Amino acid sequence: MTQTATGEAARDRVERAALELFTSRGFDAVTADEVADAAGISRRTFFRYYPAKADAVWGDFAAHVERLDRLLHSADGGRPVLATVCAAYAEVNDYRDDDLPALRQRMRLILTEPALQAHSQLRYAEIDRVVAEHVARSTADDPAGLLPRLVAASTRAAATTAFAAWLADERTALGDQLRRTFDELAAGFPSLRG
Repeated sequence: MTQTATGEAARDRVERAALELFTSRGFDAVTADEVADAAGISRRTFFRYYPAKADAVWGDFAAHVERLDRLLHSADGGRPVLATVCAAYAEVNDYRDDDLPALRQRMRLILTEPALQAHSQLRYAEIDRVVAEHVARSTADDPAGLLPRLVAASTRAAATTAFAAWLADERTALGDQLRRTFDELAAGFPSLRG
C-alpha cells in the first residue's frame, strides 16, 4: 500500500468519525481530539489533514471545487452560460448511491449547524470564484463584475436549496432536485407564471 493510499484511508476514517460524532453529539460538543481518537490517529495527524475541526465536515472540498472548475473549463463554448454552469453543478454533485448516507450527514450538518455557518461562507466563496471566473471568461467581463457575481451567487443558492429539499424529502433523488431547481432558475421560475 502506498503512503498516499494510507493517507486517503486515514482521511476517510477521520471524516466518518467526525460525521458520526458531530451528528450524534453536536458539532460544538465534540473536540478534534475526540475525532482523532475515534479515527485511530493522533491529534497532530488530524491537524495535518484538517486545519480546523470544521474542515473534517467538508471533507476533500478542494477536489470538488477543482472538478467543477475542470468541467467549466472544458464546457462547450456554444452552450448558454447559465445552462453550462447548471449542468456542471449537477454533474459535480452526481454521487454514487453508497455515498449518499454520508452525504446526507455532511449536508445536514453544513446546512443546520450554526457553528458551521461562518466556515460555510468560506467554502461557498471558493465555488463562487470558480463560477464567476467561468462567466467572466464567457462574457469578457471582470470576475468581480455584477453579472459573474450574480450568476455565481444565484447558482450556488439554487444548489444549496436543492440539497435542503433533498434532505427534507428522502424519497427524492438529489439529481432530480438539482435538475428541477436549475430548470426553474434557468427558465426564470416558470412555475410562478401560472
